[in-house]
Amino acid sequence: MEAAVIRETIETEVVKEYDVAVCGGGFAGIAAALAAARLGRRTVLFERQFLLGGLGTSGIVTIYLPLCDGMGRQVSFGIAEELLRLSIAKGAEGMYPDNWLVKDGPRTEKDKRFRVQFNPQLFAMLAENLLLSAGVDIMYGTYVVNISKTQDKITHLITENKSGRQAYKITSVIDATGDCDIAHYAGAPTDRFRQGNVLAAWYYSTGRDGYLLHQLGCADIPEEEKRETNITGLSAEGRFTGLDGRELSRMTILSHSLLFQDASARKAEDQSFWPVTMATIPQIRMTRKILGEYELSDKEVHKYFQDSIGMVSNWKKRGPVYEVPFRTLYSQKVKNLITAGRCTSVNETMWDIMRVIPCCAVTGQAAGTAAAMTDDFPSLSIEALQEKLRESGVVLHEKEL
Repeated sequence: MEAAVIRETIETEVVKEYDVAVCGGGFAGIAAALAAARLGRRTVLFERQFLLGGLGTSGIVTIYLPLCDGMGRQVSFGIAEELLRLSIAKGAEGMYPDNWLVKDGPRTEKDKRFRVQFNPQLFAMLAENLLLSAGVDIMYGTYVVNISKTQDKITHLITENKSGRQAYKITSVIDATGDCDIAHYAGAPTDRFRQGNVLAAWYYSTGRDGYLLHQLGCADIPEEEKRETNITGLSAEGRFTGLDGRELSRMTILSHSLLFQDASARKAEDQSFWPVTMATIPQIRMTRKILGEYELSDKEVHKYFQDSIGMVSNWKKRGPVYEVPFRTLYSQKVKNLITAGRCTSVNETMWDIMRVIPCCAVTGQAAGTAAAMTDDFPSLSIEALQEKLRESGVVLHEKEL
């Protein structure tokens, strides 16, 4: 049977205009929208779920990984730290970083790192209030399905939600989708994560042992598993690109099955055991990224970059510090589009470092600040951008620690 094709002619109403449009309401999108709105720009945040936080809330990956290098030095500042403190404003679930939150607390390579386990529902509501207080328009249940472009700039974002299909006129766009969807639609150069993602099914429960987070399946991809010939355990179901609708449905069904089996086994041992919260989005980590004007490598540890927009650490081990070049956030091909979060331009190993919450917040703040300043990112003065970031508490270079 030959594939059928339906040809459509669609007229889409332009319903509103914004200075800055942030696509995706995960930690990168939250940081980006906050930064842009705080600089006085008309800012809209499009989020396809009805909860902010992305994988950190809807995905139940509720571990705010380290803001420090593991050697006693904080390296990520600004909104990255603000959101960590926000996440435990009503109390932490675990890994409470008391040595970082009290004045002059012990901070050496022998002490715990600046990280925390937080409650997803409380964080999502606190983040929503924070964005609203900054003047951000939040559009839930809304995602961008296409763009309109004139030469090398996006002019409109085309969205879909319960109201149907609508268009928004925009000046600058931040791609914080996690999947680099906007860059893909706009024809910016992108690349895929070729090895794919392993299956995961994290969930919360209550029972005789209390309220617990179960990390069923290592949602992170261990180095030793990064070969198709070395797939074990939950990886036996194969790898998932995260970019195909049917595949994501299959992954979700498999995840539910694993969770049910695990919960049933625990219930048999403890009649007071109940699963209470499960992921409502697929626990996909890496899918697609932009090929920016610079590709940051995991080998560039402690390297000075003149155009650094902040620093991140390696959540997997103590010691490494990376400055993040502004050039990793955009491509010359689409001048008013900038990326944040796990969409930025890095090599594959660095991708696994940069995709986590603190790094998403660092790049999100930089992207939002830049978007508030220009609609031509390649031409933006790095000195002017860095001045704005410093004013908001960001430390840019390791030598400044």
